[in-house]
Amino acid sequence: MSYQIPEINLKALFLGDKGENVDLFKEVLLKIVDEHVGWRQNYMPQDLPVITPFDKSSKSFQDTADHMRSVFNELSSKLRSESLPWHTAGRFWGHMNSETLMPAIIAYSAAMLWNGNNVAYESSPGTSQMEEEVGHQLAKMMSYKAGESWGHIAADGSIANLEGLWYARNMKSLPLAIKEVAPEQVEGKSEWELLNMSTEEILDIMEKIPDQLDEIKAKSARSGRYLDKLGKWLIPQTKHYSWLKAADIIGIGLDAVEAIDVDSSYHMDIEKLEARIRELAAEGTPVLGVVGVVGSTEEGQIDHIDKIVALREKLAKEGIYYYIHVDAAYGGYARAIFLDENDEFIEYDKIDEVYKKHNVFTDMKLKDEWLTEDVYNAFKAMSQVESITIDPHKMGYIPYSAGAVVIKDIRMRDAISYFATYVFEKDADIPALLGAYILEGSKAGATAAAVWTAHKVLPLNVTGYGKLMGASIEGAYRFYNFLKDRKFNVHGKVIVLHPLTKPDFNMVDYVFNEEGNTDLERMNKLNHDFFDYASYVKGSLYSNEFITSHTDFAIPDYGNSPLEFVKSLGFSEAEWDKAGKVTILRACALSPYAHDAEVFEEYAEKIANAMQDKLEKIYTYEM
Repeated sequence: MSYQIPEINLKALFLGDKGENVDLFKEVLLKIVDEHVGWRQNYMPQDLPVITPFDKSSKSFQDTADHMRSVFNELSSKLRSESLPWHTAGRFWGHMNSETLMPAIIAYSAAMLWNGNNVAYESSPGTSQMEEEVGHQLAKMMSYKAGESWGHIAADGSIANLEGLWYARNMKSLPLAIKEVAPEQVEGKSEWELLNMSTEEILDIMEKIPDQLDEIKAKSARSGRYLDKLGKWLIPQTKHYSWLKAADIIGIGLDAVEAIDVDSSYHMDIEKLEARIRELAAEGTPVLGVVGVVGSTEEGQIDHIDKIVALREKLAKEGIYYYIHVDAAYGGYARAIFLDENDEFIEYDKIDEVYKKHNVFTDMKLKDEWLTEDVYNAFKAMSQVESITIDPHKMGYIPYSAGAVVIKDIRMRDAISYFATYVFEKDADIPALLGAYILEGSKAGATAAAVWTAHKVLPLNVTGYGKLMGASIEGAYRFYNFLKDRKFNVHGKVIVLHPLTKPDFNMVDYVFNEEGNTDLERMNKLNHDFFDYASYVKGSLYSNEFITSHTDFAIPDYGNSPLEFVKSLGFSEAEWDKAGKVTILRACALSPYAHDAEVFEEYAEKIANAMQDKLEKIYTYEM
């Protein structure tokens, strides 16, 4: 049955800061539970219940049930006293956690009753179909062509990144294997030319010789061959730590991974990227691939994906080609804000018109602060890369754990595929053979149900998720503007707040510093102490009035990219060299409520008071 999706009201989709939607939550959840029990009762109704009234009236049954109730009382106590208040409308400005979508929570809970295992279709026909559909939805959100692209849910972004490198490693080694098995297909090509063939060219050759696919794969990097020939995997300094793990596990080794400098706004420096690729080419070292980040985990910044793609096109004319993977684990869902109601990428000069039509922002001035042509062009160019990591459990507002990876060309699956006949039949005419094409084995069908349901309720464009992304970005900019040059008087000292950089997305980084302080280590201590008081480290989470996160930008990882910011605060380069890092406070502004001006203003005063209180404690006991 199809029906018209109404204009989405985000406040109807979350349990609520104070559980305001609990009646709706229980109504739908209980209905789902009742229908599940009805399904059990109606399956083979001639079968008698195995748990009888006599069983339920026995003392051991009652004692066991009471014991279970007692354990749940203990569980509730631990969760209430030792959990973080992600749900709050304005108290939590910290890690990448937030209120999760009520439809996703209910769908996850409901699907757990069936306990589907999406590794095998025979174990989970319903949720396997959902996962196949979700993969195509995410590919469509990236503007990949329907029918030619593919995707699936993974445990998290680290697994999805590992799969991206797995694809790149196997794809890049295939030409060398083709030369062994079907040399006529690459006749006249040197080893350098083989290692710089485009992904499309390789796939076109493989499509011509399907009968030799297994033999070619057996002689590819999968066998352990050629790993020392594939070259470098280039990542920005803002990379996620999972890339080092992936290189270790996939066998190319950590020495193959190189970090390219980022600029003072924490975007990969494209000029330095080009220079490094040319240096490598001059010494005969190919580039296995380049990673662009859409939503860096420490800064939330958006690399210039369009420039990474343009550089590849430029270098391809010189015989240099690299695979591109976009790590959009954090920022991938933000692409929904650029898709109109027909899922077409909105022209830049039409964005205001579309946003006003669909009420994507409550304050278009904040949209103007956020959206630049650089950000727009980076998101647009995502459709031109081979593979993308995207995490529903981040900006998809889905319960953990739900990562995902999408690929532009479905034929790439054959480069990594395996088949286990006891799990799936190679030529079976069913929607998904997930286990054949993914790293994981057994996986929860409940995750697929949660993501599928969320996507059904909130379309992946401006009418649905785009509004949620807009709310998050708007809330981030309200917080960013709240922080700018805010001052606190503490024990005769003036403490000033300084945002790190203008956000490309919804991450707001900042520091406190004493007016006139020129000792960077003292500032770092102040911010680390503030984190202690604004986290689980000191005090009760239950009563903490402002919670945030922190990180260090240290020279071994970031080089001198933070130097411009450090100097802007009055510190010398010698102080930077001495301290070797700057400690940053970090807020992932995911709240679906803080975009509302009245809500934010109500909490702004409370946040300022909480900050004042924590600073006073620091200057009383720590500094």
